[in-house]
Amino acid sequence: MMERTASIKRDTKETRIALTLSLDGTGSADLDTGIGFFDHMLDGFARHGFFDLSAKVDGDLFVDGHHTVEDTGIVLGQAIAEAVGDKKGIKRYGYFLLPMDDALVACAVDLCGRPYFNFDYEFNVPMIGGLDTQLIREFFYAVSYSAGMNLHIKVLDGINGHHVAEAMFKAFSKALDMAVSNEPRLDGVLSTKGSL
Repeated sequence: MMERTASIKRDTKETRIALTLSLDGTGSADLDTGIGFFDHMLDGFARHGFFDLSAKVDGDLFVDGHHTVEDTGIVLGQAIAEAVGDKKGIKRYGYFLLPMDDALVACAVDLCGRPYFNFDYEFNVPMIGGLDTQLIREFFYAVSYSAGMNLHIKVLDGINGHHVAEAMFKAFSKALDMAVSNEPRLDGVLSTKGSL
């Protein structure tokens, strides 16, 4: 199997981002977004999906965290799309049901090339550490649309916002790991159209 990695740089007036992703890693992460809790979530994503991820983000945090978090989602989605390539031989679909203490989160992914996002949760606290909880939805929306994936995240139970957020990132990583994994019975792509 070819090495499935992507390195992307994106510079705007609001953010400067350099991100590298390997889909076939060991779960190592080197992260500096300027938002500690966001780094913690991305670390969980890398570790539990066995992705190697590095991200250096310089954003306009003097405004707020919105551009930093959303633009990181855009770049991560681009990296996923580039690293997965033509999608030959992958399972395409992935899902995971992840418990974390009081939280129970379901995530399902389809790497179909068509963006669609479904997210059904409103956090009961405005901030977790230095991260505005509204931005968690914005992050996953950006990943979904820039990667061209269907992404559904459902919170089935949860009281503590930290636990719910962490369960979201980990469930997503496990679902994505399944979706990008090799299907040895498959010749080509998993689609009746013959392409994704």
